[in-house]
Amino acid sequence: MKTIDVGIIGGGPAGYTAAIYSSRANLNTVQFLGVQPGGQITLTNDLENFPGFPDGIGGLELAENFEKQATKFGTVTVYDKIDKVDFSKRPFYLKTTVGEEYLAESVIISTGSSSRMLGVPGETESIGKGVSTCATCDAFFYRDKHVVVVGGGDSALDESLFLTRFVKKLTLIHRRDKFRGSPILQNRVLSNDKIEVVWNSVVEEVLHNESGVYAARIKNVENESSHDLKTDGIFVFIGHIPNTELFTGILNLDDHGYILTDRSGHTNIPGVFAAGDVQDSIYRQAITAAGSGCVAALEAYKFLEHVKSSSEVPLSV
Repeated sequence: MKTIDVGIIGGGPAGYTAAIYSSRANLNTVQFLGVQPGGQITLTNDLENFPGFPDGIGGLELAENFEKQATKFGTVTVYDKIDKVDFSKRPFYLKTTVGEEYLAESVIISTGSSSRMLGVPGETESIGKGVSTCATCDAFFYRDKHVVVVGGGDSALDESLFLTRFVKKLTLIHRRDKFRGSPILQNRVLSNDKIEVVWNSVVEEVLHNESGVYAARIKNVENESSHDLKTDGIFVFIGHIPNTELFTGILNLDDHGYILTDRSGHTNIPGVFAAGDVQDSIYRQAITAAGSGCVAALEAYKFLEHVKSSSEVPLSV
């Protein structure tokens, strides 16, 4: 069993930033990257609002740069996820899916969030066969075809614009009469000749056969009418669910499953911190996640220094 100063559970901007600050503070830092190293940003083709990149940068490239920087300062990255924790006493117990065990003097949780699905008939069976949550991953397969995108936030608008580089036509389904995304993305979508917007509507069923998706059943939420729209694929971008299942009953969560922290990332257990989308249901930006990762690492350092110099364990929220 390995003993470490800081165990970072998860990747993405929050986890990598925490790793950079933690390892630069000469703390023995191990980062468990999980099943999606880099987090949600790897699914974004162009990040145009991350400071320092005036021409934008690909999400995957940014994540790779994060990891290079973290490992440069000594962070050990583990390409596995944590599937068991014990926060009842320090050092905290962590176990990976392959059975590796660690004792961590402090823990930073940055497990992020996962894509929310529609929950309609035919969806689950069609994942990977016409239903996708990643335009960057799957756009190539829909070259010169017609696809449906569901959503109205920044992710849906950004991914729709990316898809237009490949598809012949895109139908954007939104349950309201206006988008929730940023004005600049709204303008780009509404002025794109390849995109047709269907307002006040939802997808109530994914129609498929052995070959995959062939249509989406669209329902107008105002008059309750339905019609089948032929399509080659359906991309779903309707929000995210925090990846906190592992911590249910251990850490304090809000009604939506997000980890409750104070402004400095402290959870209800002293020495355990959270950063990024796993505790941020409001902003959910790469830059805010990175900032919270920085704060969590600085607080973890302060916590460990206090523990070394005092027999008292600092209080948390």
